[in-house]
This record gives sequence, structure tokens and C-alpha cells, in this order.
Amino acid sequence: MARREMRLAYAMLLPTFAIVVAVVMGPLLANIWISFKPVQLGDLRPATVFVNERLRGTLDAAGDTAEVEYRVRNSSREDAIAGAGFTDTMPDGLTPTGLPDGCTASGQTVTCTLGDIAGGYRDSVTVGVTADAAYVANPVNPRDAEPAVFGSASNVLTNFEFSLENFSKVFSSSEFWHVLRVSFYYTIFGTAGALVTGLFAAQLLNTVFPGRGILRGLFLFPYVAPVIAVAFTWVVLLDPFSGTLNSILKQMDLVTEPINFFGQRSVPISVFGLTFEFPVALTTVIAFEAWRYFPLSFLFILARMQSVSSDMYEAAEIDGATPLQQFWYISLPQ
Repeated sequence: MARREMRLAYAMLLPTFAIVVAVVMGPLLANIWISFKPVQLGDLRPATVFVNERLRGTLDAAGDTAEVEYRVRNSSREDAIAGAGFTDTMPDGLTPTGLPDGCTASGQTVTCTLGDIAGGYRDSVTVGVTADAAYVANPVNPRDAEPAVFGSASNVLTNFEFSLENFSKVFSSSEFWHVLRVSFYYTIFGTAGALVTGLFAAQLLNTVFPGRGILRGLFLFPYVAPVIAVAFTWVVLLDPFSGTLNSILKQMDLVTEPINFFGQRSVPISVFGLTFEFPVALTTVIAFEAWRYFPLSFLFILARMQSVSSDMYEAAEIDGATPLQQFWYISLPQ
């Protein structure tokens, strides 16, 4: 019975697990696939045949003749289209009479086969038509009926031709190593900042005091609040012209000019005679990242701290351990 219930539980969890895997792995595999494809915005759609038609001449009486001109082009300037062509249906009372090579007519329907066309192909096909009394009584512009095109072309996103061109462009770029270094800084310091801030917040709330529940709820605000709202708040606070932080710094005479926290790449700072470039914008973004995600680590660390028996702290206090020693040798290893 227990084994049957276990299998049932796994079966009920299987759809959820499959959805999570698809949501996570789908975009990841798609990015890996696209990374080996030298695609641009113009390559997002496969090459197709574009046809624009117009009526040349007037059909005022039965028996009048005119021409329907089809301007054909390949949407891609590089990719060829195999077996290209189009099919168009003439309005009632309009009969195709003069057909060029490659075009056939079946009643009111005209089919033109162009064959294989190269990238950047442009040409025109002219079909002669004759009007009868039915068309004169109810004239309809042939352009009202959109021609149906056909043909097959390779899509660079779905074919099995792969290239290392993207990787070559990335590794040969002059900005590659700088971008890679910034990515490492952002990941390492953002994660470390969130963990350290969460650790100290958990240590603060690990003791009993009035209002601890309210303060714990406030600590969760950065993580549960919409990211657009908190990001806008930071932008307003750090605005170089009307931001609160810049106003405080200027009133305290700490700066002479406002600091553009999000737009200034770096500023020179001298410490003990050593001058180095301090990354202002990157540090601001890292600080926001740490503040945004420290509640997540705070919750897990606080839960683990509260599971530690108070007898261990009491025994350490009797042995003469300072609060810092209790934190270092009891709380932190947990």
C-alpha cells in the first residue's frame, strides 16, 4: 500500500517536474543552439517570395484587354528559394488570355512557376487579361485578391549547419575581457553581499525583542516587492539632479558636484598615496543586487540559527566565550 501511494505521489509530481524542466532547460538549450548560428535580425524568418500586383490598362467595355503585372522578389538578399512561384485567382469576368512562359491557367486561376531563384532576385511577370460583360458590370481590382506564393528555403535557425563565427567575434572583440571581468565581479560580489547581509540580519533577529516580527516582515520587503517598483525607488534616490542621496551629500559638504551613480563608469580615488579607478556604476548595481536578494539568504540562515539549541550558547557563556566567539564557533559553522 505504501509503495503504491509512493508511486502515485511521484506520478502526481511528474507534470510539475516536467514543466519546470521545460521552462528552465528550453531557453537554455535554445540559447546554446543559437550560439552556433550566425544569425541577425533579418535571419529570424526564412526567405520567402513577395508578390505585388497591379492592373495596367482600362477595362471599360466587354472585350477590352489589359495586363496584370506581378512584381516578384526574394525577401532575402543571400538565401535562395527552391521551386518558387505563385498562384492568383482573377475576379469574375476577367479571363487570362496572354500567358508568359512558366505560367498556366485553369479557369480564373493563374499559376506561375519561377523555379529556383537566387538571393536578391527581382523580376516581373505580365499576364494579359480580357474583360467580359460580367466584369464591366461589377469591376473588381485584381489587387483585392492576394496571390498565394510557394517555395522552400532553408532557415538558418532550424537547419543543421553550425558555425563558430559568433564565438570568434566574441573572443576577438576588444571589450570581451572587460565584459567578462565585470560579469565575474557582479556575480561574485553580488552573491557575497547578499549572503553577508543576510547573515548579519539573521544574527540581529535571532534574539527576542519587542517588534521582532514587524522588523522581520520589513526585511522581506526587497525580495517580495515588484522589481520595477524597487528599481524605480533606487533610481529616484540616486538621481544626480533631484536624488535624495546627492542632496544629503551636498548639504554635508562631502561632494561639490552630484554623483551620477548609474551613469558614471568610474572615479579616481587616492588611498595612502595610491590612486585607483573606483567603478561607481558597477558598485551601485552590485549594491542593489545584494539588497534585493539578501532576504532570501536571511530566511534560510535565520531558520538554521533558530534550530540551534540555546543550551550550546549557555554553556559557551558559562565557559567565558564572548558574543563574537559564540558567533564564530557556534552560529557560523551551522
